[in-house]
Amino acid sequence: MRDRRRAEQSGREGETRAAWFLRLKGWRILDRRVRTPAGEVDLVARRGKLISFVEVKTRATEAELDFAIDEYRLARVAAAAEILGPRYLKEGDDMRVDVILIAPRCRPRHIENAWIGG
Repeated sequence: MRDRRRAEQSGREGETRAAWFLRLKGWRILDRRVRTPAGEVDLVARRGKLISFVEVKTRATEAELDFAIDEYRLARVAAAAEILGPRYLKEGDDMRVDVILIAPRCRPRHIENAWIGG
């Protein structure tokens, strides 16, 4: 149970760090931890006419980031984004799924348009 709480705390801290990283890049955070029947989206952000549904992965080391995300997790975020789209999209907006990878003592790694599958 202690490990689960530690992982939860680490994940929340990573999401906060990712949100600040996006803000510094000109994004506005619209929502955090949005749950749907298909899965959860960690961050929903807007920059101009683009809405990004963001999956944040936090790991203990930079080396672990290479294995932090897989197609299954991306598909769940993409399915959740499809459900959430009408809530956040305005006419003329585009949407995409991004990933932000977080580890201590390194710059966040932002993978834009991470989900191409269908």
